[in-house]
Amino acid sequence: MNPVRTLCTSSSSSRQSDTMSSESSVHVTKDEKHGHGVSVSTRVVDTAAQLAASLSGPLDPAEALRIRRKIDKHILPLMCVLYWVQFMDKTTLGNSAILGIQQATHLTTNQYNWLGTIFYLSYLLFEYPQNLALQRYPVGKWMSINIFVWSIALACHAACKNFAGLFIVRLILGMCEGSITAGFMIVSSMFYTRNEQTLRVGYWFLMNGTAQIISGFISFGTLHIHTKGFEPWQWFMIITGIITFVLAVAYWFLFPDSPTTAWFLTMDERAKAVQRIKENQTGVENKHFKIEQFYEALRDPKTWLFAFFAALDNVPNSLTNQQQIIVSSLGFTYLQTTLLGCIFGVVEICTIFTGVHLSAHFKNGRAYVGAIYFVPTLVGVTLVNLLPWSNTAGLLVGQYMTGVCTTGFVLALSWVGTVTAGHTKKVVTNAIMLSAYCIGNAAGPFLWKAQYKPRNHVPWAVIAACYAACPLILLTIRFILDQENRKRDAAVDDSVSKDYFIEKVTEDGKRIEVKVDKEFMDLTDRQNRDFRYVL
Repeated sequence: MNPVRTLCTSSSSSRQSDTMSSESSVHVTKDEKHGHGVSVSTRVVDTAAQLAASLSGPLDPAEALRIRRKIDKHILPLMCVLYWVQFMDKTTLGNSAILGIQQATHLTTNQYNWLGTIFYLSYLLFEYPQNLALQRYPVGKWMSINIFVWSIALACHAACKNFAGLFIVRLILGMCEGSITAGFMIVSSMFYTRNEQTLRVGYWFLMNGTAQIISGFISFGTLHIHTKGFEPWQWFMIITGIITFVLAVAYWFLFPDSPTTAWFLTMDERAKAVQRIKENQTGVENKHFKIEQFYEALRDPKTWLFAFFAALDNVPNSLTNQQQIIVSSLGFTYLQTTLLGCIFGVVEICTIFTGVHLSAHFKNGRAYVGAIYFVPTLVGVTLVNLLPWSNTAGLLVGQYMTGVCTTGFVLALSWVGTVTAGHTKKVVTNAIMLSAYCIGNAAGPFLWKAQYKPRNHVPWAVIAACYAACPLILLTIRFILDQENRKRDAAVDDSVSKDYFIEKVTEDGKRIEVKVDKEFMDLTDRQNRDFRYVL
């Protein structure tokens, strides 16, 4: 069938076209086997549909590579820097613990734990509204507003004198950060193919490790600042707040909202950037909330399996705010502790980098790679629990090994975006998974009670149980998706073919119907039976 069709220009047809145009543009579904046509509002069509319709034929691989490199050059550095900053800001509490914040603000152990929990409770409370906002408003602009607000809240930590003040600013931090990971998951799926997403999510997530190194050196430097009436932990908050503020301004002007509007791409390159990700069968975005996709996300078993994994995997994440305290309890000075804390960052960088590259190299190996990376972590937990307290080196190595399994969460984060189609369904699924992430992080700090010190056997036992369950969940997800792929392969019927069209008005006022690929119809992974789940 021709990709472009001229609409009838009779008076009755014109009136009909005018009526449809008053509602919005339309697309027509044409079943070539039965000859049936269906008119539907473009509210259901992906925002990239018209751009995709402007190109025909396959995209030259060399041109696709050039565009991908251009995208990498303009957005990947911004994503990496922001993820570094957001993790550094999130963990300022842990660094400040050895810089004197507990003594200066008269925090009890329980209050300190609550400051770690309230961040994630706020994250949880605002996660779904944040995801709805990311669908409704330009992604880059919405994130920059959130970054600006949290930069102010971060700097305000320095003015807090008690638990109540810190509670409020930590709550604001959690509220704002809910937009970042969700926004990055959406942007990654907009600009990159499914295989590329695994690597890119890994690249910006490994900046967590970079943050631990840089924040360690910043806190080390602040220990050498001696000013009357202003303590090192307050300088640490001011410095990190200024860095975040500068980044907020950069994001407002430089970070794109979508490949269809990216400032650094020409109109032709935008169309090719959209065509480049056609293989994902997930489109780019749709600004309209579709209630049927919302319910489908709730009924989909994999949504809840990813959520269960995120919750269990992040209960042990309470170690983030405890590591400096644990290392210090082994007999190291504050200066030594800040420097030793940098090694946690090195471990995370190395494991995530190798993990995502192994996953990209071995076809359909995400679950296997993720599961394997939990083994060293379980060994590390065993060492921390069984080695004598006098074996400082062994206990320290065990602590470092607990960071290896971060790769599993990174792979799950990229995986859920590649196996979920339909923009509303994707937004809802992301919100559920990140809400579960918050629940795990919010529950974790309450494991660390004063009566368990110094060995903390009870918290470590819970951490071991969580890390033992996580690889099993990943393998279960893989099994379910593999079975679904096999069913779809067996049920393929090549005799039925559908073409999709959207109405477009040319410069001379003529109305034409332009053929659009099925991949840009904003269908969910269940509605599109040609969709195959990556494993």
